[in-house]
Amino acid sequence: MTDAASSPGLVASTSSPREERVGMLLVFLSALMWSFGGTIARFITVGDSWTVIFWRSVWAAAFLLLFMTWRDGWRGMLKSFRDMGLPGLAVGFCFAIASTAFVVALAYTTVANILLMQAGVPLLAALLAWALFRERVSAVTWVAIAAVIAGVAIMVSESLNGAVSPIGDGLALLIAFMFSIATVITRRFASVRMTPATCLGTFLAAGFAASQASTFTVSAGDMGFLFAFGVVNLGIGLAFFATGARLIPAAVAALLGTFEPILGPIWVWLIHSEVPSGRTIIGGAVVVTALLVHIGLEFKRQARPRRAGVTGVPSPN
Repeated sequence: MTDAASSPGLVASTSSPREERVGMLLVFLSALMWSFGGTIARFITVGDSWTVIFWRSVWAAAFLLLFMTWRDGWRGMLKSFRDMGLPGLAVGFCFAIASTAFVVALAYTTVANILLMQAGVPLLAALLAWALFRERVSAVTWVAIAAVIAGVAIMVSESLNGAVSPIGDGLALLIAFMFSIATVITRRFASVRMTPATCLGTFLAAGFAASQASTFTVSAGDMGFLFAFGVVNLGIGLAFFATGARLIPAAVAALLGTFEPILGPIWVWLIHSEVPSGRTIIGGAVVVTALLVHIGLEFKRQARPRRAGVTGVPSPN
């Protein structure tokens, strides 16, 4: 989750053309960094997932603290933590659960299954906002939500017949659900900056993992991959997104964010020969297509005044 995700609805950009180009590049680079998560994780040989979660979270927290201090100064960094309040705390918990579940899920299912389920988060968040707060949802969004649910059902169906572990699919669904909750919170509390909230989430994940890990000792090679897992994949990706998403319309950020679930399965297929199942490919294609079509229609609607309370597509998580 990011600062930009707190903007409700689709926000028109007030940046110059040059700033928009820079923003688009940074958001694309953030999706690129995030897409390497599964590939990096497959290189790590540590047998205890809690050890992996601990070191990934520690490295990510260290980087995010340095990034916020560089961006806002020491006092500004501390103030951002104080000002995030209960909404920021809630997002931190959601992020801690989601990032923890991601690492554990990798032991039970494919990277494609996890990432493609996450692709539907913006639309699942719209459904959640309707259920909890009765936010009006446009007819087009309802169709897209139905398509996402159908796509996820196709992917999950393999665990129902015993073809894959239900634990993996269950954790993948938990990740999507946590990110959906965090998306709704950031849209309801648009003034809260979410970079410190995600940083808090890394602290929470590290603290819980420390109580569960069987060992903190890892090889030098694994520590290098854990550093990349925490800093490059998680930290730098968030820094790029938090910086770039402010310079472009939210629909553009959402569109560029879809590169993560598209590229992620490709990297693990090319590097680790991890081939997703047929149902994962079909269900994932349904989810990504629904999201892309919905975002495309939102582009057309951006020039028109929005009706108050109608749910749009929030920025990528």
